[in-house]
Amino acid sequence: MGRSRRTIPEELLLLALDPATGTTAQPQSLDLGLAGAQLVELALAGRIAPDGDRIAVVMPRPTGEPTLDTALELLRRRGSPVRAVHWIGGPRLGLRQTYLTHLERCGMVHAVAGHMCGVLPTTRYQATDTAISREIRARLDSAIRTGVPPDPRTAALAALAHAVGLGKHLYPGNEGRSSRSRLRDLIRHDPMGGLVAHAVMDVQNGVAAQPRRAPAAAGSGSGGHGGGSGRRTSVRGGAAAGQQASQGAPVMARAGAS
Repeated sequence: MGRSRRTIPEELLLLALDPATGTTAQPQSLDLGLAGAQLVELALAGRIAPDGDRIAVVMPRPTGEPTLDTALELLRRRGSPVRAVHWIGGPRLGLRQTYLTHLERCGMVHAVAGHMCGVLPTTRYQATDTAISREIRARLDSAIRTGVPPDPRTAALAALAHAVGLGKHLYPGNEGRSSRSRLRDLIRHDPMGGLVAHAVMDVQNGVAAQPRRAPAAAGSGSGGHGGGSGRRTSVRGGAAAGQQASQGAPVMARAGAS
């Protein structure tokens, strides 16, 4: 891979990949989560910082990771702090496919070509090294099981996993209910992750118009959002709707990938 550390967008996508089908769980909300995960990764790299419910660029120097640097440059061009909910709800066409292609180049997944209805070319993605996915999952499981405050990266990953509705994918059924609840509670351990996770859920629930205060108590009251409950809710706004229309299917046609 050439890198010793995976980014949060990469880890979120690996969590969402179904090992049996090669498709991604919660594809529409996952697209929003990947945009949010980029913000968290840039914050951990010291490039951006929360400013109330907005995101401010504090160091425009590139990180060296092209996809992150594209997002950083777009934020820099705004010229002033941007509300997280507006950033996440904006058009991110091809972001999920960009990361899947990147994971394939890094050798973490491999593409399996097929056809939908025997006609439409499709591509599914299978994890090449399942130990990587197990290690990511083990970090979440440990934080849920032990109750020990996780490191910032794991806390942010947990917040985003909850926000995009991966709880029922990771911890299904009635037996997973308590784990899903504890996954939701991990949102309070990282302020930036909490801000972004709430923004993801707000976009899904179409409540982006009202500004949100800084997430000092990010864990409280999060249960009422659609992202954490696992329900699919529509993204309001033409730009976000266009994003969903282009990426809504869990099986993606390689011919249409960007």
